[in-house]
Amino acid sequence: MSYPNEYRYTEEHEWVKVEGKEARIGITDHAQHELGDIVFVELPAVGVEVKRGENLGTVESVKAVGDVYAPVSGKVTAVNEELEGAPETINRSPHQDGWIAVIEMNDPTEVDSLLTAPDYEKYVAEG
Repeated sequence: MSYPNEYRYTEEHEWVKVEGKEARIGITDHAQHELGDIVFVELPAVGVEVKRGENLGTVESVKAVGDVYAPVSGKVTAVNEELEGAPETINRSPHQDGWIAVIEMNDPTEVDSLLTAPDYEKYVAEG
């Protein structure tokens, strides 16, 4: 799997797509592959303020439950409600249709400290 170059990544396997002052958040292809078939997603509430590193939600699979952490600080402005009825969307399209939430960033420079796609690919390869 090649990871989108315009995204940034965390060592906890979240991705961030910056869209102006907003950051669209999801879990990486590596994370969904490790979890297996996803059966439930707990989404954050719209309007909630989150700090970088705080729990944003959970993803439950047939094998495990994984926490999703906020890669940036800010206010949740949107959630992917389609995941409530079709959590397997994350397995099928983790970097596109399987996004989890959108955060209006308090400090867009937080993204600068996240991994680039080549750095994330190297991180995953070193396992």
